[in-house]
Amino acid sequence: MVPSEENQLVPKEAESAAEEPRVLCIIQDTTNSKTVNERVTLNLPASTPVRRLFEDVASKVGYVNGSFDLMWGNGDNVTDTQTPIDQNSDKTILDAGFEPGKKNFLHLTDKDGEQPHTMPEDTGTTDESAQERFIGPLPREGSVGCTNDYVSQSYSYSSVLSKSETGYVGLVNQAMTCYLNSLLQTLFMTPEFRNALYKWEFEESEEDPERSIPYQLQRLFVLLQTSKKRAIETTDVTRSFGWDSSEAWQQHDVQELCRVMFDALEQKWKQTEQADLINQLYQGKLKDYVRCLECGYEGWRIDTYLDIPLVIRPYGSSQAFASVEEALHAFIQPEILDGPNQYFCERCKKKCDARKGLRFLHFPYLLTLQLKRFDFDYTTMHRIKLNDRMTFPEELDMSVFIDVEDESPQTESCTDSGAENEGSCHSDQMSNDFSNDDGVDEGICLESNSTAERISKAGSEKSSLLYELFSVMVHSGSAAGGHYYACIKSFSDDQWYSFNDQHVSKITQEDIKKTYGGSSGSRGYYSSAFASSTNAYMLIYRLKDPTRNAKFLEAHEYPEHIKQLVQKERELEEQEKRQREIERNTCKIKLFCMHPTKQIMMENKLEVHKDRTLKEAVEIAYKLMDLEEAVPLECCRLVKYDEFHDYLERSYEGEEDTPMGLLLGGVKSTYMFDLLLETRRPDQIFQCYKPGEVMVKVHVVDLKTESVAPPISVRAYLNQTVSEFKQLISKATHLPAETMRVVLERCYNDLRLLNVSSKTLKAEGFFRSNKVFIESSESLDRHVTYTDSHLWKLLDRHANTIRLYVSLPEQAPGSQFRRGVFQKSSGGAGNLDEACERVKGPVGNMKSVEAILEESTEKLKSLSLQQQQQEGDNGDSSKSTEASDFENIESPLNEIDSSASAENRELENQIQISDPENLQSEERSDSDVNNDRSTSSVDSDILSSSHSSDTLCNVDNAPLPLANGLDSHSITSSRRSKANQGKKETWDTAEEDSGTDSEYDESGKSRGEAQYMYFKSEPYTADEGSGEGQKWLMVHVDKRITLSAFKQHLEPFVGVPSSHFKVFRVYASNQEFESVRLNETLSSFSDDNKITIRLGRALKKGEYRVKVYQLLVNEPEPCKFLLDAVFAKGMTVRQSKEELLPQLREQCGLDLTIDRFRLRKKTWKNPGTVFLDYHVYEEDINISSNWEVFLEILDGVEKMKSMSQLAVLSRRWRPSEMKLDSFQEVVLESSSVEELKEKLSEISGIPLENIEFAKGRGTFPCDISILEIHQDLDWNPKVSTLNVWPLYICDDGAVIFYRDKTEELMELTDEQRNELMKKESSRLQKTGHRVTYSPRKEKALKIYLDGAPNKDLTQD
Repeated sequence: MVPSEENQLVPKEAESAAEEPRVLCIIQDTTNSKTVNERVTLNLPASTPVRRLFEDVASKVGYVNGSFDLMWGNGDNVTDTQTPIDQNSDKTILDAGFEPGKKNFLHLTDKDGEQPHTMPEDTGTTDESAQERFIGPLPREGSVGCTNDYVSQSYSYSSVLSKSETGYVGLVNQAMTCYLNSLLQTLFMTPEFRNALYKWEFEESEEDPERSIPYQLQRLFVLLQTSKKRAIETTDVTRSFGWDSSEAWQQHDVQELCRVMFDALEQKWKQTEQADLINQLYQGKLKDYVRCLECGYEGWRIDTYLDIPLVIRPYGSSQAFASVEEALHAFIQPEILDGPNQYFCERCKKKCDARKGLRFLHFPYLLTLQLKRFDFDYTTMHRIKLNDRMTFPEELDMSVFIDVEDESPQTESCTDSGAENEGSCHSDQMSNDFSNDDGVDEGICLESNSTAERISKAGSEKSSLLYELFSVMVHSGSAAGGHYYACIKSFSDDQWYSFNDQHVSKITQEDIKKTYGGSSGSRGYYSSAFASSTNAYMLIYRLKDPTRNAKFLEAHEYPEHIKQLVQKERELEEQEKRQREIERNTCKIKLFCMHPTKQIMMENKLEVHKDRTLKEAVEIAYKLMDLEEAVPLECCRLVKYDEFHDYLERSYEGEEDTPMGLLLGGVKSTYMFDLLLETRRPDQIFQCYKPGEVMVKVHVVDLKTESVAPPISVRAYLNQTVSEFKQLISKATHLPAETMRVVLERCYNDLRLLNVSSKTLKAEGFFRSNKVFIESSESLDRHVTYTDSHLWKLLDRHANTIRLYVSLPEQAPGSQFRRGVFQKSSGGAGNLDEACERVKGPVGNMKSVEAILEESTEKLKSLSLQQQQQEGDNGDSSKSTEASDFENIESPLNEIDSSASAENRELENQIQISDPENLQSEERSDSDVNNDRSTSSVDSDILSSSHSSDTLCNVDNAPLPLANGLDSHSITSSRRSKANQGKKETWDTAEEDSGTDSEYDESGKSRGEAQYMYFKSEPYTADEGSGEGQKWLMVHVDKRITLSAFKQHLEPFVGVPSSHFKVFRVYASNQEFESVRLNETLSSFSDDNKITIRLGRALKKGEYRVKVYQLLVNEPEPCKFLLDAVFAKGMTVRQSKEELLPQLREQCGLDLTIDRFRLRKKTWKNPGTVFLDYHVYEEDINISSNWEVFLEILDGVEKMKSMSQLAVLSRRWRPSEMKLDSFQEVVLESSSVEELKEKLSEISGIPLENIEFAKGRGTFPCDISILEIHQDLDWNPKVSTLNVWPLYICDDGAVIFYRDKTEELMELTDEQRNELMKKESSRLQKTGHRVTYSPRKEKALKIYLDGAPNKDLTQD
């Protein structure tokens, strides 16, 4: 006896397994990069044999059983995670170590290095009971499937390659194209549509196949019918629509898509056999009529429709219609036009009571019903979804809804019913008005035939109006968004299937009933609120007519062009399958190569089949890296490489014929190592790299030339001693081992001298890849303490030196002279400033130069004597002045081209100490610097206001951390001249920030040790596009130098003192930010960073750069930038206004007096607190870097005198004229609403009792459409003070609209309103405000018949 299908679905094991525990197995396929992130889940009885487990896994992933291994993915329950599970074991999975009630993770791996064999795609699974034991991820909430056949969207890569067990193919959701997938599957499962589409033949000579919608639909249907995949893509179809990838992220309505797609197909099918296909299948006709109840005269018109929209819940009703039949009766239910809605009868020549309604004249072969579940809630002003229950029958008798009688012989035809009715079904509401042929429409009416003929014809039509349901398009979600899928009955076997994007599964009639919506209980007002959000949205019925009902074409019935298309698609799929098989057996690994001539490290991805030999892989890598012109093939080889540690792990000697799959350990998604294509010169031989060796890059240091040579690679073992390592290096470098000093750089700034010969390299901290410096001279430096030695200083400098590219400013007139003055008077910074300020003449005016030099001679002499006296106190060895810093730089006054000065100069500064014990290390560690960088990546002064006092502080003597972490020595930095000790504090010698920043303690002793700051510069030619005439310096500098000292080093090249130029750091996209924290080091800079120097006074201590904007309250653009100014801590507002006056006159052309303008707070575009003249910055007004303020020009005397006053900006609304007056400032003595109304009454003349006001919304100037202001604002709030809810007016600058409550709103005609709406929309868009607010702007659904749309720049 053949077992029934139900018996097949319940395996014998499952019957007895009801009581026994079950084991959850989660298998990860690690054999391929595309499947490594997917999981296969099995939920098996604990008594299942292990061999059965392998069979079930094989059937699920599509591999041949026996071609793969299973290993434990978690080692909690087993001792050995590397031994494969015995496939042939008769043990139960419980005995094999699996734990019931827990997740048992398994890895599916290669067997003996071989990729698993894919199961032939035409072979079905051998055991259906195994499929039923597959649990898989549960269906998503609200999804249609209810049986175990249903599979959710979480699917494995291997499963998508094999066809569903239903025999149907799914469609891949591109992103949000579920609505498209549902409609396409419905059309595919419609025999009449599919057969007609197949009969159409594409002419390639007439159109591009990629843009032909019918051809791409043909291809898609052929693939849906013949493909062996589980799901196919729809990108070719959407591309034929003219859509780009962004359209895939737009949610649309499936009914809207149906209408638009049908219209596009009709356009494409013009003058073909299928020209009228859509009308023949989907188009119906109805009569929209109005009948006079006095004389019986009827006016009517004929409308066509493609679908019938059915109301779920009538407007104003608390109950929904119970069924589709009930909604259809309501659809044709006429309404009485009486009272003010009376109809003007052309026969009676007066307004009469009338009956208005719709009658169905003709139903289409394929009847489409749209359930109008999306509505608008006028209480919340949002779209909502109605989830009420509405049943629909499997067979629908439409004969009761057809028009069968002619109510009066006086019926007349007209093109206009004479009345408008919101409930009527016009062509623009129901369907596209195809052809608009009124003659044809009216000809369908029953007037040309006798009454008897019409009744008999209608009667025969009634008897054959039985429809059967075959497609339900379901929407799950809300009005804001959701998911579509389709439940479709196959006409081949009358079985219902769920087409949910990629997944196709069998369902039952019970599942269809679950899409009715609502709940099973009694219907009430709240039935929708607690109902399921998954319900039917579109229903498609087919007329039951054996003479017309078609079957799908069989393969032998296909037209010749479809047979060719089928063959073509099969070949493409086979080719894709072969390519996929190659991909599954291709090793993909990172490949690196140091180019032998360019000396740059190149990176690429090597893709080689696992069966290719190492020799063949070298040839592929050789061509991939394009080395044909650089080195012969025999001078190249592949070695195992660790790019992260720059470590050569091993070479492959004698394995040239070994397959790459074995060398690399199989085909894997990711490898824990890389490959390096190593090259050599023809006269060299390759070195053998053995596993376990460590690589050491050896740099030879020459103390005489102070140079560090490029690295030499040496391989060593971790168990070697330092002495043995020296011998190894000696052989490689030909330097004596006896005098060799070896320094290991373990990490940044960690330089360790290896002076214990018996210690092993492992004990010294060597790792896979290491960097050492060696020096082997006979100099006395060997006998000096390491941290005091020349070697240590040189390596320390080498480790901290960075290369910067500095863009110099174009020299202004007089800059050559200023540079000369600076160099000659560098001992006295104060006099330098005086000299620079006094220089106004051009370079050519040498008399003025000499005069100024003469005038300053005496001061310079006295400063020089003072400096010499101070230097003498410290001994000859401590002589170091600003002048000596530049003793090798010739004065630019003696040069024709100043740019040629200071080439390849090295500026060094050494200040000796007398008491090193007083040294305190105060510099931040590297980790601190990095942490600081995270909060101020672009000059922390820009982002931070709380540390603004640190913007300028002592910058010259910040102690530095030792490179080797020792505590007994330190290196400090100072560019300060001894002549500055007795001078008045300036911006770059400020010492009041912290007592520890002072270079000298109370006893006058120096706290810093000798420092060795490195600075070397040379002219640099920048790339093209950097600006003509732009001068660049390439600077090598120790990054522990402070910004202050760095600026002083740049003074000779800029030509002005460091206080007269600014440093800007250039970031990505050429963004520039000024660096102003002079006491911070260059630690945040890295190699090849760019710096721009701009002339201009740098900030002094306690100063802030401020951007000044003009406030123009009655201009279209109320915020206008004026200038950059500098405000100082402790300065009053009046003092800052005095400093602004000349700048406003010179830069902006504003000739103001100090009492004619005010400064006020600026927050984004909003004006705020008015600053009074006596306010002090930092005391009364918080100020920060890059602060912004408004400057407001006053019409009269300043009315704001104290902080207790409140200044608001008022604006009168005149509803009778539909216009707004200009802003007027109102100054209040308190926050009283009564006082505000009194002031508004005073300036407007409106009686106090008629004043109504409202607070403006949004940013200044609080623009709002004049069509919305009268009703949208919260007029006349019920409060007594302004500083409470809902006003919250606590600061100056609030916007107040006011009006006269007795003034009537102007009545506008429709034309006036539309014209005004256009003007307002244009005005508000220009100011950046929107007329209306929409939470999500929906993009219109369009299908472009001529390819992608042209971008309309005017609409952007």
